[in-house]
Amino acid sequence: MSRNIITGIDIGTYNIKVVIAEYEKRGSKLPSIIGFGFSESRGLRYGYIINTNDVKSSLKKAIDQAERSSKVKIKKAYISTGGISLDSLISSGSTIISRGDNEITDMDIDRAIESSEKNIPQQEITNKKIIHTIPLSYKIDGKTILGRPVGMSGIKFEVNTLFVTCLDQHFQDLVQAVEEIGVEVEDVVAAPIAASLVAISRAQKIAGVVLANIGSETVSIIVYDNNIPISIKVFPIGSTNITNDIALGLKIPLEEAEKIKLGALTRTNFLKKKLDEIIMARLTDMFEMIDSHLKKIHKNGLLPAGIIITGGGSGISTIEDLAKATLKLPSKIAQVKYPMDSKIQIKDSSWTVAYGLCVLGFTDEEESVGIRIAKNTKNNLISWIKQILP
Repeated sequence: MSRNIITGIDIGTYNIKVVIAEYEKRGSKLPSIIGFGFSESRGLRYGYIINTNDVKSSLKKAIDQAERSSKVKIKKAYISTGGISLDSLISSGSTIISRGDNEITDMDIDRAIESSEKNIPQQEITNKKIIHTIPLSYKIDGKTILGRPVGMSGIKFEVNTLFVTCLDQHFQDLVQAVEEIGVEVEDVVAAPIAASLVAISRAQKIAGVVLANIGSETVSIIVYDNNIPISIKVFPIGSTNITNDIALGLKIPLEEAEKIKLGALTRTNFLKKKLDEIIMARLTDMFEMIDSHLKKIHKNGLLPAGIIITGGGSGISTIEDLAKATLKLPSKIAQVKYPMDSKIQIKDSSWTVAYGLCVLGFTDEEESVGIRIAKNTKNNLISWIKQILP
Protein backbone atom coordinates (compact mmCIF):
# COMPACT_ATOMS: atom_id res chain seq x y z
CA MET A 1 0.00 0.00 0.00
CA SER A 2 1.42 3.41 -0.98
CA ARG A 3 1.87 5.97 1.76
CA ASN A 4 0.06 9.31 1.61
CA ILE A 5 3.01 11.66 2.12
CA ILE A 6 3.33 15.40 1.47
CA THR A 7 6.36 17.68 1.79
CA GLY A 8 6.26 21.40 2.55
CA ILE A 9 9.26 23.67 1.98
CA ASP A 10 9.32 27.12 3.57
CA ILE A 11 12.05 29.15 1.86
CA GLY A 12 12.66 32.03 4.25
CA THR A 13 15.36 34.69 4.29
CA TYR A 14 16.82 33.43 7.59
CA ASN A 15 16.11 29.69 7.46
CA ILE A 16 14.84 27.10 5.02
CA LYS A 17 12.48 24.67 6.74
CA VAL A 18 11.29 21.35 5.35
CA VAL A 19 8.48 19.26 6.87
CA ILE A 20 7.48 15.78 5.70
CA ALA A 21 4.03 14.68 6.84
CA GLU A 22 1.88 11.58 6.44
CA TYR A 23 -1.90 11.41 6.49
CA GLU A 24 -3.01 8.06 7.87
CA LYS A 25 -6.78 8.73 8.13
CA ARG A 26 -7.09 7.29 11.61
CA GLY A 27 -9.38 9.89 13.07
CA SER A 28 -6.84 12.72 13.08
CA LYS A 29 -7.82 15.77 11.06
CA LEU A 30 -4.19 16.79 10.63
CA PRO A 31 -1.29 14.91 9.03
CA SER A 32 1.38 13.43 11.26
CA ILE A 33 4.90 14.89 11.03
CA ILE A 34 7.38 12.12 10.21
CA GLY A 35 10.45 14.20 9.43
CA PHE A 36 11.86 17.70 9.23
CA GLY A 37 15.01 19.56 8.32
CA PHE A 38 16.35 23.08 8.26
CA SER A 39 19.38 25.05 7.15
CA GLU A 40 20.58 28.63 7.19
CA SER A 41 19.32 30.50 4.13
CA ARG A 42 21.97 31.79 1.78
CA GLY A 43 21.45 33.72 -1.43
CA LEU A 44 18.21 35.39 -0.32
CA ARG A 45 17.40 38.96 0.63
CA TYR A 46 13.95 40.20 1.65
CA GLY A 47 12.56 37.03 0.09
CA TYR A 48 14.29 37.55 -3.27
CA ILE A 49 16.80 35.11 -4.72
CA ILE A 50 20.06 36.97 -5.35
CA ASN A 51 22.29 33.90 -5.75
CA THR A 52 20.65 30.75 -7.12
CA ASN A 53 23.58 28.43 -6.36
CA ASP A 54 23.64 29.48 -2.69
CA VAL A 55 19.88 28.92 -2.43
CA LYS A 56 20.16 25.47 -4.00
CA SER A 57 22.95 24.53 -1.58
CA SER A 58 20.83 25.62 1.42
CA LEU A 59 17.81 23.76 0.06
CA LYS A 60 19.82 20.60 -0.40
CA LYS A 61 21.05 20.67 3.22
CA ALA A 62 17.53 21.08 4.64
CA ILE A 63 16.08 18.43 2.34
CA ASP A 64 18.84 15.92 3.11
CA GLN A 65 18.23 16.38 6.84
CA ALA A 66 14.47 15.88 6.42
CA GLU A 67 15.02 12.75 4.32
CA ARG A 68 17.32 11.27 6.95
CA SER A 69 14.91 11.92 9.81
CA SER A 70 11.90 10.52 7.92
CA LYS A 71 13.65 7.82 5.86
CA VAL A 72 11.63 9.12 2.91
CA LYS A 73 13.01 10.36 -0.41
CA ILE A 74 11.52 13.74 -1.37
CA LYS A 75 10.45 13.73 -5.01
CA LYS A 76 7.91 16.57 -5.01
CA ALA A 77 6.85 19.33 -2.65
CA TYR A 78 4.65 22.34 -2.02
CA ILE A 79 6.68 25.51 -1.57
CA SER A 80 5.89 28.88 -0.07
CA THR A 81 6.47 32.31 -1.50
CA GLY A 82 6.82 35.41 0.64
CA GLY A 83 9.09 38.40 0.54
CA ILE A 84 8.23 42.02 -0.04
CA SER A 85 6.81 41.40 -3.52
CA LEU A 86 3.88 39.42 -2.06
CA ASP A 87 0.74 41.55 -2.08
CA SER A 88 -3.02 41.44 -2.58
CA LEU A 89 -5.63 43.58 -4.30
CA ILE A 90 -9.38 43.54 -4.74
CA SER A 91 -11.20 43.90 -8.06
CA SER A 92 -14.82 43.55 -9.12
CA GLY A 93 -16.32 41.95 -12.22
CA SER A 94 -19.71 41.05 -13.62
CA THR A 95 -21.46 38.97 -16.26
CA ILE A 96 -24.94 38.47 -17.67
CA ILE A 97 -26.43 35.10 -16.68
CA SER A 98 -25.94 32.72 -19.61
CA ARG A 99 -28.88 30.33 -19.25
CA GLY A 100 -32.25 31.09 -20.78
CA ASP A 101 -34.01 30.40 -17.48
CA ASN A 102 -31.59 32.85 -15.71
CA GLU A 103 -30.25 30.17 -13.35
CA ILE A 104 -26.69 30.82 -12.17
CA THR A 105 -24.11 28.14 -12.99
CA ASP A 106 -20.43 27.59 -12.18
CA MET A 107 -19.68 28.96 -15.64
CA ASP A 108 -21.25 32.30 -14.69
CA ILE A 109 -19.09 32.46 -11.55
CA ASP A 110 -15.98 31.75 -13.60
CA ARG A 111 -16.87 34.43 -16.14
CA ALA A 112 -17.49 37.03 -13.42
CA ILE A 113 -14.14 36.22 -11.79
CA GLU A 114 -12.40 36.45 -15.19
CA SER A 115 -14.07 39.85 -15.62
CA SER A 116 -12.75 41.02 -12.23
CA GLU A 117 -9.24 39.96 -13.27
CA LYS A 118 -9.53 41.92 -16.53
CA ASN A 119 -10.61 44.97 -14.53
CA ILE A 120 -7.37 45.08 -12.51
CA PRO A 121 -5.53 48.31 -13.47
CA GLN A 122 -2.52 47.45 -15.64
CA GLN A 123 -0.07 49.31 -13.39
CA GLU A 124 -1.14 47.09 -10.48
CA ILE A 125 -0.34 43.85 -12.29
CA THR A 126 2.71 44.67 -14.43
CA ASN A 127 5.52 42.10 -13.86
CA LYS A 128 3.32 40.28 -11.34
CA LYS A 129 1.82 36.81 -11.23
CA ILE A 130 -1.54 36.00 -9.71
CA ILE A 131 -1.06 33.00 -7.41
CA HIS A 132 -4.43 32.91 -5.62
CA THR A 133 -7.92 33.99 -6.64
CA ILE A 134 -10.39 34.27 -3.75
CA PRO A 135 -14.05 35.32 -4.26
CA LEU A 136 -15.08 37.60 -1.39
CA SER A 137 -18.72 38.43 -2.07
CA TYR A 138 -21.43 38.07 -4.70
CA LYS A 139 -24.32 40.20 -5.97
CA ILE A 140 -27.34 39.24 -8.06
CA ASP A 141 -29.06 42.14 -9.79
CA GLY A 142 -27.32 44.59 -7.45
CA LYS A 143 -28.23 42.82 -4.21
CA THR A 144 -25.60 41.17 -2.02
CA ILE A 145 -26.37 37.50 -1.47
CA LEU A 146 -25.36 35.06 1.24
CA GLY A 147 -24.65 31.44 0.57
CA ARG A 148 -23.75 29.58 -2.58
CA PRO A 149 -25.00 31.42 -5.71
CA VAL A 150 -25.19 28.38 -8.01
CA GLY A 151 -28.86 27.54 -8.59
CA MET A 152 -30.14 31.04 -7.77
CA SER A 153 -31.75 33.15 -10.48
CA GLY A 154 -31.09 36.62 -11.84
CA ILE A 155 -29.97 38.65 -14.83
CA LYS A 156 -26.68 40.28 -13.77
CA PHE A 157 -24.14 38.50 -11.60
CA GLU A 158 -21.27 40.35 -9.85
CA VAL A 159 -18.29 39.21 -7.81
CA ASN A 160 -15.77 40.97 -5.57
CA THR A 161 -12.46 39.09 -5.80
CA LEU A 162 -9.21 39.10 -3.84
CA PHE A 163 -6.12 38.45 -5.98
CA VAL A 164 -2.87 37.47 -4.27
CA THR A 165 0.17 38.37 -6.38
CA CYS A 166 3.95 38.20 -6.36
CA LEU A 167 6.69 39.26 -8.76
CA ASP A 168 6.70 36.86 -11.70
CA GLN A 169 10.51 36.80 -11.82
CA HIS A 170 10.74 35.86 -8.13
CA PHE A 171 8.12 33.16 -8.67
CA GLN A 172 10.04 31.64 -11.59
CA ASP A 173 13.40 31.85 -9.76
CA LEU A 174 11.91 30.07 -6.75
CA VAL A 175 10.45 27.22 -8.78
CA GLN A 176 13.62 26.85 -10.84
CA ALA A 177 15.87 26.64 -7.76
CA VAL A 178 13.79 23.83 -6.25
CA GLU A 179 13.38 21.86 -9.46
CA GLU A 180 17.09 22.11 -10.31
CA ILE A 181 17.93 20.05 -7.21
CA GLY A 182 15.58 17.30 -8.36
CA VAL A 183 12.36 18.15 -6.49
CA GLU A 184 9.19 18.66 -8.50
CA VAL A 185 7.17 21.71 -7.41
CA GLU A 186 3.52 20.71 -7.06
CA ASP A 187 2.23 24.18 -6.21
CA VAL A 188 3.38 27.54 -4.89
CA VAL A 189 1.45 28.99 -1.95
CA ALA A 190 1.53 32.41 -0.32
CA ALA A 191 3.32 31.89 3.01
CA PRO A 192 0.68 33.74 5.11
CA ILE A 193 -2.07 31.45 3.77
CA ALA A 194 -0.07 28.32 4.60
CA ALA A 195 0.67 29.59 8.12
CA SER A 196 -2.96 30.51 8.75
CA LEU A 197 -4.10 26.90 8.33
CA VAL A 198 -2.35 25.81 11.52
CA ALA A 199 -1.77 29.03 13.49
CA ILE A 200 -5.34 30.36 13.78
CA SER A 201 -8.62 28.58 14.44
CA ARG A 202 -11.87 28.59 12.51
CA ALA A 203 -13.54 30.53 15.32
CA GLN A 204 -10.86 33.23 15.11
CA LYS A 205 -11.20 33.44 11.33
CA ILE A 206 -14.97 33.82 11.57
CA ALA A 207 -14.78 36.52 14.26
CA GLY A 208 -12.04 38.49 12.49
CA VAL A 209 -8.30 38.18 13.09
CA VAL A 210 -4.90 39.27 11.80
CA LEU A 211 -2.04 36.76 11.77
CA ALA A 212 1.38 38.45 11.85
CA ASN A 213 4.47 36.43 10.97
CA ILE A 214 7.60 38.22 12.17
CA GLY A 215 10.48 36.97 10.07
CA SER A 216 14.10 38.04 9.97
CA GLU A 217 13.73 40.76 7.31
CA THR A 218 9.97 41.01 6.76
CA VAL A 219 6.69 41.05 8.65
CA SER A 220 3.84 39.42 6.73
CA ILE A 221 0.17 39.61 7.69
CA ILE A 222 -3.04 37.97 6.58
CA VAL A 223 -6.41 39.34 7.69
CA TYR A 224 -9.47 37.08 8.00
CA ASP A 225 -13.07 38.14 8.40
CA ASN A 226 -16.09 35.84 8.33
CA ASN A 227 -13.74 32.91 7.63
CA ILE A 228 -12.32 34.45 4.43
CA PRO A 229 -8.85 35.97 3.89
CA ILE A 230 -9.53 39.57 2.89
CA SER A 231 -6.00 41.00 2.73
CA ILE A 232 -2.33 39.98 2.59
CA LYS A 233 0.55 42.40 3.08
CA VAL A 234 4.31 42.20 3.62
CA PHE A 235 6.42 44.94 5.24
CA PRO A 236 10.20 45.34 4.74
CA ILE A 237 11.08 45.19 8.43
CA GLY A 238 11.84 42.22 10.66
CA SER A 239 13.50 40.86 13.78
CA THR A 240 16.97 41.40 12.29
CA ASN A 241 16.31 45.13 12.56
CA ILE A 242 15.82 44.67 16.31
CA THR A 243 19.09 42.76 16.58
CA ASN A 244 20.92 45.51 14.68
CA ASP A 245 19.38 48.20 16.91
CA ILE A 246 20.50 46.35 20.06
CA ALA A 247 24.02 45.90 18.67
CA LEU A 248 24.29 49.61 17.90
CA GLY A 249 22.58 50.78 21.09
CA LEU A 250 24.63 48.61 23.45
CA LYS A 251 27.83 48.64 21.32
CA ILE A 252 28.07 44.85 21.23
CA PRO A 253 28.58 42.18 18.52
CA LEU A 254 25.56 41.01 16.52
CA GLU A 255 25.77 37.49 17.94
CA GLU A 256 25.53 38.84 21.48
CA ALA A 257 22.68 41.17 20.49
CA GLU A 258 20.68 38.24 19.08
CA LYS A 259 21.02 36.31 22.36
CA ILE A 260 19.96 39.34 24.41
CA LYS A 261 16.96 39.93 22.11
CA LEU A 262 15.69 36.43 22.86
CA GLY A 263 16.28 36.76 26.61
CA ALA A 264 19.33 34.51 26.89
CA LEU A 265 21.92 35.04 29.61
CA THR A 266 25.10 36.77 28.41
CA ARG A 267 28.19 38.40 29.87
CA THR A 268 27.16 41.83 28.61
CA ASN A 269 26.20 44.36 31.29
CA PHE A 270 23.41 46.71 30.28
CA LEU A 271 20.51 48.65 31.72
CA LYS A 272 17.26 46.76 31.20
CA LYS A 273 15.46 50.06 30.70
CA LYS A 274 17.71 50.94 27.77
CA LEU A 275 17.22 47.51 26.19
CA ASP A 276 13.45 47.76 26.58
CA GLU A 277 13.46 51.18 24.92
CA ILE A 278 15.45 49.85 21.94
CA ILE A 279 13.19 46.84 21.43
CA MET A 280 10.01 48.81 22.03
CA ALA A 281 10.92 51.45 19.45
CA ARG A 282 11.39 48.92 16.64
CA LEU A 283 8.39 46.76 17.57
CA THR A 284 6.25 49.90 17.68
CA ASP A 285 7.33 50.64 14.10
CA MET A 286 6.19 47.16 13.06
CA PHE A 287 2.81 47.35 14.75
CA GLU A 288 2.18 50.88 13.51
CA MET A 289 2.68 49.61 9.95
CA ILE A 290 0.16 46.84 10.62
CA ASP A 291 -2.28 49.33 12.16
CA SER A 292 -1.91 51.64 9.16
CA HIS A 293 -2.80 48.78 6.82
CA LEU A 294 -5.79 47.79 8.96
CA LYS A 295 -7.00 51.40 8.73
CA LYS A 296 -6.63 51.25 4.95
CA ILE A 297 -8.92 48.21 4.75
CA HIS A 298 -11.24 49.62 7.47
CA LYS A 299 -10.48 46.89 10.02
CA ASN A 300 -8.43 48.75 12.66
CA GLY A 301 -9.85 48.02 16.10
CA LEU A 302 -12.54 45.83 14.51
CA LEU A 303 -11.07 42.33 14.74
CA PRO A 304 -12.54 40.59 17.82
CA ALA A 305 -10.00 37.74 17.71
CA GLY A 306 -7.22 40.34 17.66
CA ILE A 307 -3.68 39.77 16.47
CA ILE A 308 -1.98 36.37 16.57
CA ILE A 309 1.81 36.54 16.38
CA THR A 310 4.04 33.85 14.92
CA GLY A 311 7.45 33.50 13.27
CA GLY A 312 10.99 33.66 14.62
CA GLY A 313 10.48 37.13 16.10
CA SER A 314 7.50 36.04 18.21
CA GLY A 315 9.87 34.88 20.97
CA ILE A 316 10.53 38.44 22.19
CA SER A 317 9.14 38.63 25.71
CA THR A 318 7.30 41.98 25.54
CA ILE A 319 5.78 41.51 22.11
CA GLU A 320 2.22 40.58 23.15
CA ASP A 321 1.74 43.59 25.42
CA LEU A 322 3.17 46.02 22.89
CA ALA A 323 0.96 44.66 20.10
CA LYS A 324 -2.10 45.02 22.32
CA ALA A 325 -1.22 48.60 23.26
CA THR A 326 -0.39 49.73 19.71
CA LEU A 327 -3.22 48.03 17.83
CA LYS A 328 -5.85 48.25 20.59
CA LEU A 329 -6.67 44.59 19.92
CA PRO A 330 -6.41 41.33 21.88
CA SER A 331 -2.96 39.84 21.36
CA LYS A 332 -1.40 36.41 21.79
CA ILE A 333 1.39 34.19 20.51
CA ALA A 334 0.23 31.50 18.07
CA GLN A 335 -0.36 28.05 19.51
CA VAL A 336 0.34 25.77 16.57
CA LYS A 337 -2.08 22.90 16.00
CA TYR A 338 0.03 19.76 15.66
CA PRO A 339 -1.60 16.32 15.87
CA MET A 340 -1.02 14.60 19.19
CA ASP A 341 -0.06 11.33 17.49
CA SER A 342 2.73 12.89 15.41
CA LYS A 343 5.87 10.82 15.40
CA ILE A 344 7.78 14.08 15.70
CA GLN A 345 6.61 17.02 17.82
CA ILE A 346 7.56 20.59 16.90
CA LYS A 347 6.79 23.33 19.41
CA ASP A 348 8.38 26.30 17.63
CA SER A 349 5.74 28.46 15.87
CA SER A 350 8.27 29.43 13.19
CA TRP A 351 7.45 26.08 11.51
CA THR A 352 3.85 27.07 10.79
CA VAL A 353 4.42 27.79 7.09
CA ALA A 354 6.19 24.50 6.32
CA TYR A 355 3.62 22.44 8.21
CA GLY A 356 0.73 24.46 6.79
CA LEU A 357 1.94 23.58 3.29
CA CYS A 358 1.65 19.90 4.22
CA VAL A 359 -1.90 20.38 5.51
CA LEU A 360 -2.82 22.23 2.33
CA GLY A 361 -1.29 19.51 0.20
CA PHE A 362 -3.73 16.76 1.15
CA THR A 363 -6.41 17.05 -1.51
CA ASP A 364 -9.08 15.29 0.53
CA GLU A 365 -8.46 17.59 3.50
CA GLU A 366 -11.25 20.18 3.72
CA GLU A 367 -9.81 22.80 6.03
CA SER A 368 -12.01 25.00 8.17
CA VAL A 369 -11.55 27.87 5.73
CA GLY A 370 -13.49 25.81 3.18
CA ILE A 371 -10.72 25.30 0.65
CA ARG A 372 -9.64 22.43 -1.48
CA ILE A 373 -6.54 22.09 -3.60
CA ALA A 374 -6.65 22.16 -7.37
CA LYS A 375 -3.26 20.86 -8.45
CA ASN A 376 -1.82 22.45 -11.58
CA THR A 377 1.52 20.71 -11.98
CA LYS A 378 2.26 22.38 -15.30
CA ASN A 379 1.96 26.00 -14.09
CA ASN A 380 2.67 25.40 -10.40
CA LEU A 381 -0.38 27.30 -9.17
CA ILE A 382 -2.87 26.70 -6.41
CA SER A 383 -6.48 27.80 -6.96
CA TRP A 384 -8.91 28.95 -4.33
CA ILE A 385 -12.13 27.06 -4.98
CA LYS A 386 -15.20 29.17 -5.65
CA GLN A 387 -17.12 27.71 -2.71
CA ILE A 388 -15.42 30.12 -0.31
CA LEU A 389 -18.31 32.31 0.66
CA PRO A 390 -18.90 35.00 3.27
